Amino acid sequence: MARIAGVNIPTNKRVVIALQYIHGIGPKKAGEIVESLKISSERRVQDLSDAEVLQIREMIDRDFIVEGDLRREVAMNIKRLMDLGCYRGLRHRRGLPVRGQRTHTNARTRKGPAKPIAGKKK
Repeated sequence: MARIAGVNIPTNKRVVIALQYIHGIGPKKAGEIVESLKISSERRVQDLSDAEVLQIREMIDRDFIVEGDLRREVAMNIKRLMDLGCYRGLRHRRGLPVRGQRTHTNARTRKGPAKPIAGKKK
């Protein structure tokens, strides 16, 4: 099992797919990594040599912000918005949708399970 950026990537998957297990690397960045290192798109992680794994690891460390650093950066950005007191920060603080979605109905992912109305009885 290859370990890149602190993540054990699966050995039986293609390299492009396996790289996407790293937080901060999606299909586009994974494709760029494989293309720039001239690794075939059909190769599997178990078929990579130690030198190739090392090249991938070095490129990710050099060119991309991934895993813990990325999570920390995103959390700091959200905290900054909340400290500023801007509209987006207030929405984060209240646990409501941030990007203009309606909340009269839906928005259950952000708002949590529906709370019953207290004084209403039939």
